[in-house]
Formats: sequence, C-alpha cells, structure tokens
Amino acid sequence: MSKQIKQQIKWLEFPEEKDYHSAVSYLSLIYEAKIADALVDQLKSKSVTSFKAKDLFRASNLSLLGISNSHVRKDARKIKVGDYISPLLLVRDQVNGKVVIADGYHRLCAVYRYDEDALIPCKIV
Repeated sequence: MSKQIKQQIKWLEFPEEKDYHSAVSYLSLIYEAKIADALVDQLKSKSVTSFKAKDLFRASNLSLLGISNSHVRKDARKIKVGDYISPLLLVRDQVNGKVVIADGYHRLCAVYRYDEDALIPCKIV
C-alpha cells in the first residue's frame, strides 16, 4: 500500500489588505479602537514568520472548527485545489498568556485538518 502524498499548501507572500480590515474589526471587540488600529499598523510593518498549526492552536486556546463551518469548508477547498491562501495575523496577549488570531482562524482550522504539522506563514506582534 503506497502512502498518499499531500499537496503542498500554497500561501500568498503577504496578507491581503482585506485581512487587515478584518483584523481591526475583530481586535476592536477586544481592545479599544485606538489600540486595535495601532496593533494592525504594527502588523503591517512586520515580516512574515511561520509556526506549526498545532502550536498556533495551543497558543490561542481556541477550539477547532469543523468542516461543517462554511468558511473552513471554503478554505479547505482552496487547499485541495491548490489555490493560494493568505497568511495569518496574530497578536500576543501577554496579560492572558495566549495568542489572539486577529485574522485567519478559519484558515488555521482548515490547515490543521489537512496537516497539523504544516508551517503557517504569519505576522505577529
């Protein structure tokens, strides 16, 4: 029996502009608007780095969304057909000792289901 080789996940070189808008929207729920804006401005200037999917889940304390979630399903489909997906935007919440996924939670869930050891490009502040 031969082992099936998984298709490599294709990543955009940088997050899309809409991802930064989504990050501000989400972070504004957690932080004051000025702080959310400042965090996203910092994210824009950061270099892209990578973390394993399983480590991102551990650091975020979030639950894995199932493939029944329409956004996870859409991102899983992109992975399967070889479309490019956008890197994640992350914020270190040192007060609570976790990583906040400012944008990319559904992409993280789709990638984790595909390969929990996959390296995920991210920007983090």
